[in-house]
Amino acid sequence: MSYHNLPSNLKCCFAYCSIFPKGYKFDKNKLINLWMAEGLLKFRGGDKSEEELGNEFFDDLESISFFQEQPYLWGDKRFFMHDLVNDLAKSESREFCLQIAGDSVQDISERTRHIWCCLSLKDGTIILKRVCKIKGLHSLLVLGYGDKCFKISNNVQHDLFSILKHLRMLLFNRCNLTELADEISNLKLLCYLDLSHTSIKRLPDSICKLYNLQTLILQSCPLSELPSDFYKLANLCHLYLEQTRIEKMPEHIGRLNHLQTLTTFVVGEQRGSDIKELTKLNHLEGKICLSGLENAIDPMDAAKAILKDKKHLEELNMESCYGYNRREMIIYEALQPNINLKRLTITCYRDTSFPNWLKGCYLPNLVFLKLLRCGLCSKLPPLGQLPSLKELSISRSDGIEFIGEEFYGNNLTNVPFKSLEVLKFDRIHGWQEWLCLEGFPLLKELYIKDCPKLKSALPQHLPSLQKLEITRCKEWKASIPKAANIFELELNGCDSILVNELPSNLKRFILHGNRFVEFSVDQNFFNNAILEELKLDVSGFIECPSLDLRCYNSLRKLYIKGWRSSSLPIAPHLFANLHYLVLYNCQHLESFPVGSLPSNLNRLEIYDCPKLIASRGEWGLLELNSLKEFRVSDDFENMKSFPEESCCHQLFTLFICINVQS
Repeated sequence: MSYHNLPSNLKCCFAYCSIFPKGYKFDKNKLINLWMAEGLLKFRGGDKSEEELGNEFFDDLESISFFQEQPYLWGDKRFFMHDLVNDLAKSESREFCLQIAGDSVQDISERTRHIWCCLSLKDGTIILKRVCKIKGLHSLLVLGYGDKCFKISNNVQHDLFSILKHLRMLLFNRCNLTELADEISNLKLLCYLDLSHTSIKRLPDSICKLYNLQTLILQSCPLSELPSDFYKLANLCHLYLEQTRIEKMPEHIGRLNHLQTLTTFVVGEQRGSDIKELTKLNHLEGKICLSGLENAIDPMDAAKAILKDKKHLEELNMESCYGYNRREMIIYEALQPNINLKRLTITCYRDTSFPNWLKGCYLPNLVFLKLLRCGLCSKLPPLGQLPSLKELSISRSDGIEFIGEEFYGNNLTNVPFKSLEVLKFDRIHGWQEWLCLEGFPLLKELYIKDCPKLKSALPQHLPSLQKLEITRCKEWKASIPKAANIFELELNGCDSILVNELPSNLKRFILHGNRFVEFSVDQNFFNNAILEELKLDVSGFIECPSLDLRCYNSLRKLYIKGWRSSSLPIAPHLFANLHYLVLYNCQHLESFPVGSLPSNLNRLEIYDCPKLIASRGEWGLLELNSLKEFRVSDDFENMKSFPEESCCHQLFTLFICINVQS
């Protein structure tokens, strides 16, 4: 679709995006909130809400690639515009949108309605004085440079808030801002206020007079409380409170019945009844974190929150602090989520059994579940019966010693974990045995980390498994499961491993720090033409198999520790794409094979290989024109004349560690 064929209202929303600099990553929901604040989504005669219309417009612009999705950043989606698309937006907005960055202080047209600026120490005062002349300004977005940013003092704010009375959108992001001036109440038309990543510790009471405010963003501010009259912000729809220090919610927050976004709700100490303020907030959507649940006292108050009726909530975090509430399970039971929930995290749950609603019939649409620090529970709920579950993470739950049939569920008609793709166990220090039953037909990734007492085997039939990582499980004794599709395999810090046959599709293989490693038959287990990364610690091998590697064109990283022979079993120069080579504690290794090192090597690290380092004159370092990083470590006698000056001219990084012995 051509830009010129877009409806006029969609063109206006797109042109507004010219306020963003090139390469800027923006959040979908917050951009829609900006459109709302500017009144770009108000159309007569339609039966759609502004949010619904904004989502439709955004999806239309994404479908024609005006907006492109950025890879996930900390779990959240971000979008950006290609530079050419950004130029198109600027050409359409003309002088109505302006960006001020660096030293580009310039005259500002009186027709300008939207300004984006970064305030430096040098030019901050001049820029803001010129901004204040534009009395018809609608949007002011100010980004900071951290400690080097111009301080937005009360006097500066007084000028801005007294003159720019038509502002609908104000953003101070990562600015040197420690308090918000009382004159903020002058901005009667303000719909959008973003103070995220500033040092504001309290909001003035006057902010409660911003009756048109729809969006308030306070992420990563050291706020401990909100004003007592906060409930007077009757039109507030979106409140972002992540990573603040809020200790309790303001009284009567339940009166804000237009709220759709409430990222955090804190049950205050000595005020456990606060939770019933959620009763009338039935328009909540997206995600919410309920923290301080250890302070909830009365299950009846929790039941009044009626979470199961909040059908638009898709993500729920439930958090308690350390300590024991004898009624915790009853409280959690009363907080049953709605059946549309997709993501659930439970942190520091302190009862001995999980709530009954953590079953398939109550959460049929759940795709992600994380159980963190649930230390008193000795048994897991029947998670295998959650029909849509794709990712499961269980960590720091030391009460679990045995995982058996209860984990899978007793419904014989359903395949356990039929949709699960990612399974993670982490730091379950009491876990000893896993009774492995059939299931996991779609499991692609399995991670088991820091479970020092786990001894039993893994499920042996995992037809879809692609990544397997078992690390720091000191008593683990098992063989590698049969899974022909594995392309990443890491076995690190375990007791005893039996290697039967390595998958033919393996691209990354790490076998390191294990006490005993045994190979079932005498054959070449590394005869793999597509291997890209190999990390071997042969010190635990009972008998080393053949290492006649054939991955000449694919191997990029090679790490070998504890090699016992005087020569390597491979000729490194034959591996045309080998960029990274590490040799560690190969005490008997004397030299590289004839032909020396590969010409494309970028990084070379050699530690505690005294005989090899003594023969460094034969390595041919001068011929390695691609070498940028060289790290070497050995005793003083071997290193005192190293490095020779001629071998270092092209290096970016040279690290030499000398082991000094008394």
